[in-house]
Amino acid sequence: MSTWENWGRSVRTQPVRLLHPASTAEVQAAVLAAARDGLPVKAYGAGHSFTAIAATEGVLLSLDRMDRVLGSDPATRRVRVQAGISLHALNPQLKALGLALPNLGDVDPQSVAGAVSTGTHGTGDRLHGISAAVVGVQLVTATGDVLEIDEQHPWFGASRVTLGALGIITEVTLQCAPAFLLHAREEPMALPEVLERLPELVGENDHFEFYWFPHTEKALIKRNNRVPDGTAVQPLGRFRHWLDDEFLSNTLYERVNRVAARRRGLIPRINAISGSLLGAREYTTDSFDVFVSPRTVRFRESEFAMPRTALPDVIAALQSWFAGGHENISFPIEVRFTAPDDVWMSTGHERANCYVAVHQYWRSDPTAYFAAAQDVFTAHEGRPHWGKMHTLGADYLSQRYARFDDFVAIRDELDPERRFSNPYLDRVLG
Repeated sequence: MSTWENWGRSVRTQPVRLLHPASTAEVQAAVLAAARDGLPVKAYGAGHSFTAIAATEGVLLSLDRMDRVLGSDPATRRVRVQAGISLHALNPQLKALGLALPNLGDVDPQSVAGAVSTGTHGTGDRLHGISAAVVGVQLVTATGDVLEIDEQHPWFGASRVTLGALGIITEVTLQCAPAFLLHAREEPMALPEVLERLPELVGENDHFEFYWFPHTEKALIKRNNRVPDGTAVQPLGRFRHWLDDEFLSNTLYERVNRVAARRRGLIPRINAISGSLLGAREYTTDSFDVFVSPRTVRFRESEFAMPRTALPDVIAALQSWFAGGHENISFPIEVRFTAPDDVWMSTGHERANCYVAVHQYWRSDPTAYFAAAQDVFTAHEGRPHWGKMHTLGADYLSQRYARFDDFVAIRDELDPERRFSNPYLDRVLG
């Protein structure tokens, strides 16, 4: 019996079997064998979800060997991949084809299946999460059948964020864009100014996000914009990249958080210093190298999507909680924005959102902080990111998704015996 643990070390389980299939046929065989033995079966990619969405004590399938690009169509810019390929491995292969994903989050170890299934997103006033780029899904069902779902299929809207509840995704077809460069401009800005200028900052940039340091009014803003064809690449210098992204943001930050976990009274002062260390910088390079930042400091995370108009009230409520002296928090709060989409279980379904993400160093207990933040978020119609920590159930979530019952009905049809369920899915889907 193996022990499996996710990246954030928030979930640990002991599956009866841990398998590494390399093909759709091998996934089919694993599902059928699990059914014969009366065992549940789940799949995972990088284990980067902070929830137990992929956990099982039955049969656990690692998709790490399903890591190939299967084909591409230059005319349509569509690329078919095995579900276990990581975004980190996929992005340079897309570049070699002259292609790129239209939008990405800020880390890239996730598998395509994991990112799609949990609704992983980036930021952009007119852009969507990664799932909106999905135009086809191959799914192994509870009966071991292979189901191909494309844009004409009646279940297409449910197939792009499945939560792992409908079957095992084995292949994905992605609608890509021509490869593009981004000009990145990052600089500190006082939080009151960020909030005052928010319509301009969000609306006038292709991608905008900011990080706010709790117990301070310090923020770091990031503006990423496409550049005209023919623009020269001007990446960060090697030393500046090492200093900002490796040493300050990871090596030193890990050491600082170890100290802060033991001496929490120092955190407000540490945050004031941290908010001042990362200065302004600009560079231009491949889109995926701008979107993605290295993250080696382990943490736990909770993130909710809310209507954009709620953001000032959400920030004010969090400030009030910090001012109440409940707990000192070392990690910055991340705020992003996306356009509405038509993916049934996407946090962006039919709503322009702001996303607010709270983090806690993995050696510190996040329970009280995340519970307080969740109370703030749910007071503003918050939808939790499926792969990030929350305690909500189907009663609440069914009120936040117009197609929730339709999704559950498809689940009932595809998996009536709940072969692909686990306690997390039982809670969020009923």
